[in-house]
Amino acid sequence: MMLRILLLLPPLLLASITAAAFVPGTQQMTPCTSAQQAQAPRAYDVGSKRSTSSFSSALCAFVSDDSDNGKGRRNFLRWFRRTLVAAATSVSLDGLWQPAAANADDALFDASSGRTVEFVIQNLDGKEGQSGKVKIQLQPEWAPRGVARFEELTEVKFWDDCRFFRVLPGFIVQFGINGTPSTQEKWRGAAITDDKVKVTNSRGTVVFATSGPNSRTTQLFVNTNGKPGGNAFLDKQGFSPIGKVIEGMDIIDQCYSGYGEGAPSGKGPSQGLIQLKGNSYLQSNFPALTYIESAKFV
Repeated sequence: MMLRILLLLPPLLLASITAAAFVPGTQQMTPCTSAQQAQAPRAYDVGSKRSTSSFSSALCAFVSDDSDNGKGRRNFLRWFRRTLVAAATSVSLDGLWQPAAANADDALFDASSGRTVEFVIQNLDGKEGQSGKVKIQLQPEWAPRGVARFEELTEVKFWDDCRFFRVLPGFIVQFGINGTPSTQEKWRGAAITDDKVKVTNSRGTVVFATSGPNSRTTQLFVNTNGKPGGNAFLDKQGFSPIGKVIEGMDIIDQCYSGYGEGAPSGKGPSQGLIQLKGNSYLQSNFPALTYIESAKFV
């Protein structure tokens, strides 16, 4: 009996872990919080709590079943076969052997490897005239395509007058829709190919937002979760950090958050209307938003 259990556990655990690692779930152009992720539609549910519960009950039945003509063992084996089939048909084997994303604070961070960009930020805490500076150290080794796009946008002054339109304390601060609709329109279809996630989404990392595979354009966010692990759950959704805030995280924390989540989930700015109307929409309806006055390489 014990030998059969030991032989079955390794492939079973592999199938369960594989299933859990590839549950999709992200909203248009934004990362989602843990709660939002739980509500997002899933194409593959093997890795959910329900499946974990099924595994526990089935395994217990397998171990303890000495009666009922082995019904518990048969149920366990059926569950095991379904798990393997689901994992094999829903998961690409390419992702099985990818190492876990490294922490941005460890030796992988090289302060001399990439360029530094300085933002001058206005309207901190929604107060006119209150300003500060933020420096972002880019890391081409982490995400070469993402860094190249960020540098390109910096060179053409894209960030100037951009609002931080989605500020969720303890989660993210999001920006990157240009205030001039004609300028934004030029970049909306200019998506870049994904970079692999090499560094975890810890506090202070700067990351492109995405609407799915190979869809990064101009929107980014700064991770602000200071708890152990930060926003590491975003790693599996494909959000690849391109750099890190090396000065001014206290300034990032002062971005105005009073409007809450964006429409339609909340009462904050609608991304669609920002794209359509630009800063005229934001200044009329959300005047307290913090914004980037200027950006330059330093």
